[in-house]
Amino acid sequence: MPQDYVLARLLSNNAQWAEDVERAEPGFFAESAKGQTPKVLYFGCSDSRVPESVVTASKPGDIFVHRNIANQFHPSDDSALAVLTYAVVHVGVQHVIIVGHTNCGGAAACHAAAQANPAPAEDAPPPADPLGRWLAPLTELAREHEDLTALVEANVRAQVEHIAESDVMKGVWAQGKEVQVHGWVYELETGLLRDLGVSVGKTGAV
Repeated sequence: MPQDYVLARLLSNNAQWAEDVERAEPGFFAESAKGQTPKVLYFGCSDSRVPESVVTASKPGDIFVHRNIANQFHPSDDSALAVLTYAVVHVGVQHVIIVGHTNCGGAAACHAAAQANPAPAEDAPPPADPLGRWLAPLTELAREHEDLTALVEANVRAQVEHIAESDVMKGVWAQGKEVQVHGWVYELETGLLRDLGVSVGKTGAV
C-alpha cells in the first residue's frame, strides 16, 4: 500500500531536518540522548497553530511540555499533575508557564455554550461526552465574561492559580526551590507572546 502523502512528507521533512541540524551542530543528537535539563515547563493548548518550540525559536531539550484542549490544569487531572511533578521535582524546571492563545477554539465553544445557557439548573447533569466534561469548568468561567479575549486571559489566570495552589507546588516551595508560575497569551494575529503579569513564586506575586 502506498504511503499517504501527508505522512510521507512528515518523514521526509524530518530526515532533512535531522541532517541539517547535524550539519550545523555536529553531535547535537548524541549529546541530547544523554539527558535533558530544560528550565521551562510549558502548559499550552493543543491547537496546531501554537507549537511552543517554533514560536519561541527553541531547540529540542529546551522546553518540557504538556498540551491539552484550551490549556487547562484541572486539580484532579493525574496526567497534568504527573507532568508538573516530574518537571519541578525531578527535571529541575524553574519556570512553569501557562500559555493561552487568542481565538482559541475551546474557549470559543465554552463562550458560545455560556451565552446559550447563562443560568443552567443546579441539578443539571454533567456533560455526557469527554470534551464537554473537560471544558465544563471553562464554560462556567465563560459565564463571567462576554468578550472572548477576556475569557482567554481569565482562563490563563485561573490555571496559574490552580497550579500555584497544587500540592506539588506547595511541596517544592516548602523545600525552598525557586520555581515560578507564569501566565502568557500567544496572539495568533501577530505571532507574539504577551506576559499577563500574574507570575507567582514561593513567597507570592513576583
